Amino acid sequence: MQTKYLVLGGMAMLAASAVAIAGPKPAGGTVSGKVTYEGTPAKMKPIDMSKEPSCAKMYPTPPMAETVVTGSGNSLENVVVYVSAGVPDDPAPSTAAVFTQKGCRYIPHVIGVQVGQPVEFTNSDPTMHNIHTTADTPTNPEIDISQPPKGGTTQRVFAHPELMIPVRCNNHPWMNAFINVAPTPFFAVTDAEGKFTISGLPAGDYVLTAVHEKMGEQDIHVTVKPQETAKADYSFSAK
Repeated sequence: MQTKYLVLGGMAMLAASAVAIAGPKPAGGTVSGKVTYEGTPAKMKPIDMSKEPSCAKMYPTPPMAETVVTGSGNSLENVVVYVSAGVPDDPAPSTAAVFTQKGCRYIPHVIGVQVGQPVEFTNSDPTMHNIHTTADTPTNPEIDISQPPKGGTTQRVFAHPELMIPVRCNNHPWMNAFINVAPTPFFAVTDAEGKFTISGLPAGDYVLTAVHEKMGEQDIHVTVKPQETAKADYSFSAK
């Protein structure tokens, strides 16, 4: 999937929940909404970890792939929603976003940081892991680092905005995730209910873009007013 450069929002860290990021102006407005899908999404297959027994024994039942994570009411998780035009840059937080290797999986599956914010890679598993980033463009240099079992932490900083940077583990091909690098603090990732909230936006008209790793992207025009909440709901067609 070709990524789109951002003039958008960001977050200190994104886990499997909707994240509301306070913007620089407390009098700003809010955008919230829900992302759903139409049709029947592809059924995710169990992850085969049999080639790494130390990983497989962590799960009584094999976990499912996270390419398309859906919930009740046709909700769609792990969708990046961001303001794609018109937002001024703001200083990046100094607190590192944590990207964990646990249970032989990357947690979270979709993470976001702001340009210039440290990303802390950790390995809490009893097996060696690898963090290998690739991208459709040379915007940010490739990362290819390995961490020993229950190893320490490694930090990197992304200098340029870029969406959906793929991450893979050279040692365990089922491990995959995406890093999103934003120039401003105005974006979020949908939670298990497909919901998101972006707070602190200055009043104005914006284009709000939603991106999913398999279902593509969509734009919505929103008008933000001070201390009010604008609604922005998306519906993707299952592929």
